Amino acid sequence: MSLLFPIQPNPSPASPERRADVLADPGFGKYFTDHMARAVWTKDGGWQDPAVVPFAEISLHPAAAVLHYAQEIFEGMKAYRHADGSIWTFRPEANAERFVRSARRLALPELPAPDFLASVEALVRADAVWVPDQDEQSLYLRPFMFASEPFLGVRPAHEVTYMLIACPVGAYFSGGVKPVSIWLSSAYTRAARGGTGAAKCGGNYAASLAPMVEAAEHDCEQVCFLDAAEGSYIEELGGMNLYFVTADGRLVTPELGTILEGVTRASILTLAKDLGLDIEERPVEITEWQNGVASGAVTEVFACGTGAVVTPVGRLAWDGGEAVSPRSGAEDSVAMRLRRRLIDIQYGRAADPYDWMRRLV
Repeated sequence: MSLLFPIQPNPSPASPERRADVLADPGFGKYFTDHMARAVWTKDGGWQDPAVVPFAEISLHPAAAVLHYAQEIFEGMKAYRHADGSIWTFRPEANAERFVRSARRLALPELPAPDFLASVEALVRADAVWVPDQDEQSLYLRPFMFASEPFLGVRPAHEVTYMLIACPVGAYFSGGVKPVSIWLSSAYTRAARGGTGAAKCGGNYAASLAPMVEAAEHDCEQVCFLDAAEGSYIEELGGMNLYFVTADGRLVTPELGTILEGVTRASILTLAKDLGLDIEERPVEITEWQNGVASGAVTEVFACGTGAVVTPVGRLAWDGGEAVSPRSGAEDSVAMRLRRRLIDIQYGRAADPYDWMRRLV
């Protein structure tokens, strides 16, 4: 039986004036809506007490297992307001399925996809007024699950909390899409075979912060990780998947296994076929990027993720050299064509032949 998430209205919601101020310049992850969804799982009782409740701080016991053993997962998705005022989200079933896979890897209880989707629909209905109506603005949705049991033994928690919060977000590139610079990490790796690289868990992102600091010291916005076994094959960026466009019409991307199975990643591969590109998912050596850009065999490099959708990569830097992709970010580039196509579907400006969009309100 699917969970229902009854809405308990917030008795003190943000005023219309305050909400208007936030929506005028929402930024990312700074301001939150009036409500949040939650449910609790126990080993003996299963999932229980689902509800949409007023947004508030949460109280955790100092021995809560998540604080000591990082047993937690999360997702990232968006709700979009279309021109007719309706509100939609993009491929939420894929997020729900990945949430289940991540839970399985972290030994957390699996939240069935119908319950995941019910929480999203209920929260967006409760906070529909928070969904922006400006171009490339949206309501960012953050479902997450963590071990809330107060227990210091090393085992899967017997009590787990699921929550969903939301925040309005502005355009990722406030001044227009610009190519980014990437630092090639040689001292750090993101994941290893058998590790948690394919799960969306906080530990993966925490491990990327030190190399991100290193990247910033070299005037780069992101870091590229290589495989842990040989240090020769490209995996992904700190939070985005990578693609390479070749001069002979191929779109090449690292294969799955130790990298995150991105929802945007999969969508890009589908749309690229419509552009007539041949798709290759395979191991990609770092020399293929470095030498390919220099020879012209690689004409574009770009990354993708929920936040930025598609981000052109203009430069790869490493100790002793760099590879610059002059075509990255051009208006007629493959990356920008894919970005426009995907955004037009998400905002209802183009037909959705793949049935990716799900109406919420």
